[in-house]
Amino acid sequence: MAARRALKAVLVDLSGTLHVEDSAVPGAQEALKRLRSAPVTIRFVTNTTKECKRDLLERLTKLGFDIAEHEIFTSLTAARNLLEQKRVRPLLLVDDKALPDFTGIATDDPNAVVVGLAPEHFHYEMMNRAFRLILDGAPLIAIHKARYFKKKDGLALGPGPFVAGLEYATDTQATVVGKPEKTFFMEALRGTGCAPEEAVMIGDDCRDDVGGAQNAGMRGILVRTGKYRPADEDKINPAPYLTCENFPEAVEHILGRLL
Repeated sequence: MAARRALKAVLVDLSGTLHVEDSAVPGAQEALKRLRSAPVTIRFVTNTTKECKRDLLERLTKLGFDIAEHEIFTSLTAARNLLEQKRVRPLLLVDDKALPDFTGIATDDPNAVVVGLAPEHFHYEMMNRAFRLILDGAPLIAIHKARYFKKKDGLALGPGPFVAGLEYATDTQATVVGKPEKTFFMEALRGTGCAPEEAVMIGDDCRDDVGGAQNAGMRGILVRTGKYRPADEDKINPAPYLTCENFPEAVEHILGRLL
């Protein structure tokens, strides 16, 4: 086997890895400061569709994280890029707080369906409207297909089950733009000058964070915070490069073993 190239980039998931809602993972802020002392490029990659990038950055800043807006790559950004490429008018099933990231995208007389995490929109009337559009030929675009995510009061359904329902009813396959898609990880690396073999991903979702990154050629570190459940590391093949208790432990491994 060829030797791994030197580590040049670290991709970090946000929700469940650095924070859960408005609570930071203990020690995560200091760990990020230590990671910034290393000669690596850091990118924050997230599937969150609950809020726009501006609100997300404000939340992270209030929690004490030193993060710049240009360092964040979201699945909302990837979805917008795809809509612009396809030149379609979407029915946006996303949280109202995420709508600013779609400013300027025409939504009148929709001819595409975009699904993110939108609990207030996941009711029969709206799902039926999406169903009929897809039957009439509208492409189904899933911002991501996460099964569930972590809230303070426990696990909660993600958009994946609702996307799967539309796929089943219309006998079609959604185009997925967020993690674990290889294109998402490659877009996140764009501008860093790094190849996938020179990057590592840290996240709490074994399939979407770690499995997706490893399928793209990166190493993946799974953390036992956020949505992690016992034996998650057994759900993907190959297994995670490493499983750590939390983000600070993952950073210590990178600083001590990968540089």
